[in-house]
Amino acid sequence: MPWLGPGARSGVLEEHPLDPAAHDRSGFDSGVPELDEYLRRYADQHRRRGISAVYVLTDSSAPEVILGYYSLSAAEVDAPQLSEADRRRLPRYPVPCFRMGRLACRIDQRGRGLGRLLVGCAVERCLKARIQVAAYALIVDAKDDLAKAFYEHYGFTPFAGRPSTLYLPLGPGRSKG
Repeated sequence: MPWLGPGARSGVLEEHPLDPAAHDRSGFDSGVPELDEYLRRYADQHRRRGISAVYVLTDSSAPEVILGYYSLSAAEVDAPQLSEADRRRLPRYPVPCFRMGRLACRIDQRGRGLGRLLVGCAVERCLKARIQVAAYALIVDAKDDLAKAFYEHYGFTPFAGRPSTLYLPLGPGRSKG
């Protein structure tokens, strides 16, 4: 049963921290079992243990239904893994970053631009956080070539020697290529 099928009315899309009491994780189906299982079994544990923060996208007309989610955690990267243009601006020791460990949207919501919206929410959250905690970039691991192309479309650059890991410099000093 599609949740927001053709002709369905919808409210306002909202991003919230995952709240197991308010958000129905059991009904989430991205079509990728590992991402569904992470949300159902591990996301709240990781949130409580300080391993990652998990944010969900909901519609105000059905706020318990998770349309998509992403997770963020702290990370670091060695400058030699980055593009030459970015490497020149950085110290020779590991630099702090954020990592978006998971990103998924409901399979019945594909084509609505929710993935793009979630990436935008994650970048905005990282930009706000870097005011208080320094971080150079947002790192992602693409699970396949389609995911890699998705991230590249939004300005992420593959790591040198690790093409399935990509990064997006945040804020001032951001590379243009």
